[in-house]
Amino acid sequence: MTRLIAKRLLLGLLTLWLVATLVFAVSGALPGDAAASILGQDATAETLAALRAQMGLDDPLALRYAHWLGGILQGDFGLSLANGRPVAEVIGTRLPNSLLLAGLSTLVAIPVSLALGIASAMRPDSVFDRLTTFLSVLALSTPSFLIATLTVLVFSVWSGLLPALSNIDRAEGFGGTLRVMALPVLALSLSVIGQMARMTRAILIGALSEPYVETAILKGTSPLRAAILHALPNMAGPIVNASALSLNALISGVVFVEVIFAYPGLTKLMVDSVATRDLPVMQACALIFCAGFLILVLVADIVAILANPRLRSAG
Repeated sequence: MTRLIAKRLLLGLLTLWLVATLVFAVSGALPGDAAASILGQDATAETLAALRAQMGLDDPLALRYAHWLGGILQGDFGLSLANGRPVAEVIGTRLPNSLLLAGLSTLVAIPVSLALGIASAMRPDSVFDRLTTFLSVLALSTPSFLIATLTVLVFSVWSGLLPALSNIDRAEGFGGTLRVMALPVLALSLSVIGQMARMTRAILIGALSEPYVETAILKGTSPLRAAILHALPNMAGPIVNASALSLNALISGVVFVEVIFAYPGLTKLMVDSVATRDLPVMQACALIFCAGFLILVLVADIVAILANPRLRSAG
């Protein structure tokens, strides 16, 4: 098992290096640069050349890549081209906000998804199951940006219940924080609940037909108790894998949510850095998102290994 986990770790590090190389190459190929963005259209060629030399933008691509990768290995993401501050400091002001948004969305999405999935699996083809399936498919087929826009339209424009902009830095107290976080969390959760509930239902329907579950029911255990105490623990590996795949939607969905709600998170910072061609900040944000994706997959793999005796023996 240790060797199997070590292989996953090595594969994750290799993937992260490949993504880092790809991000550096793609960001370097973007038209324009930070010098032109800072000086504007009226800058002279001499001024642009001087600022580019000062920022190191005239260095050969291979040399810039070597300096950048070497700095990352030492925990140094460099300096922001937009304001000269350390990239780690710039990201440190935004990362907690994004983690808070993702954490609250996860706390909402996982219990609701499990409850809907279990309830649907207990009564397949019932009215509740069909309604849940329809709503899940609807949520799955609706893009994240449209879900976010509709929540703004319903809860802010039409009803005025919640603010359309989620400036958490200006929220007053715990209640104010929850109020400005409500719409982003709702938008992100809806994009995850549909997929996770569908996967949980499919996994549990197969588990409920297993002999050990049927035996527990024949001995007097209620179907719901048998599903929660017998079927669900044995399906922990597949359910965690399905949950990890569903939660990865947060990484892509948060892009639209933070922009639409003007939420001061890491994704909004990345979008702004693309506009200003602040390559060090943009590259660091992309690596953090990739690392988050890989961590989710790694955790899901480890849980699957621990929950499956055959995988443990294979390691």
